[in-house]
Amino acid sequence: MKIEVKNVSKKFKEIQVINNINITFESGNIYGLCGRNGSGKSVFQKMLAGIYLPSSGTIFYDGLDLNKMGSYQFNLRALIEKPSFFPDLTGFQNLKLLAEIQNKIGDKEINDALEIVNLFEDRNKKYSKYSLGMKQKLGIAQVIMENPEIMILDEPFNGIERTTVEKIREYLSKKKQDGKLIIISTHINEDLYRLADYVYEFDNGKIREISNEYKD
Repeated sequence: MKIEVKNVSKKFKEIQVINNINITFESGNIYGLCGRNGSGKSVFQKMLAGIYLPSSGTIFYDGLDLNKMGSYQFNLRALIEKPSFFPDLTGFQNLKLLAEIQNKIGDKEINDALEIVNLFEDRNKKYSKYSLGMKQKLGIAQVIMENPEIMILDEPFNGIERTTVEKIREYLSKKKQDGKLIIISTHINEDLYRLADYVYEFDNGKIREISNEYKD
């Protein structure tokens, strides 16, 4: 899988959020995004996920123009900004409901995803009773449970204890070896640099590659 971002900009009324970005993402790599709040990271990730369309420019998925697709047909899952689920359903029930949309997986895969994020023991607790960290874990579980080809994770480790972060990092590194394309943004430099093959910094809607001290 190859995602090609060509001359992409995004404006909201008169506010320029993304300014003429060109970048290519390819399977078998983890790409890290960093930058201060308001630099355009989340908006950019939403465009990659098809939530926003560019104001100008084109995003290609294996040569197909995302802007012109009648429906979103790519095997992609994303966690962008705060996860949101039904408060009166349990963690497992929320994931089960999502899994039934495409019927690609069963209870085993759901439970496996909950094990990976250390949420299995709390799977029968209502979402309304979840802590911030538990909500983040459930958001990550919904991204990984169907083993998508592309994973986009926006600040996924917020509120998550270190042991679980290490476990998720190990999982993502394995999935990269399996040929998945992973794009992750985080303000925690250790997570970013240890995970990512390439690191890009957003600043005022522009993007530039920066050196990764752990990969040099």
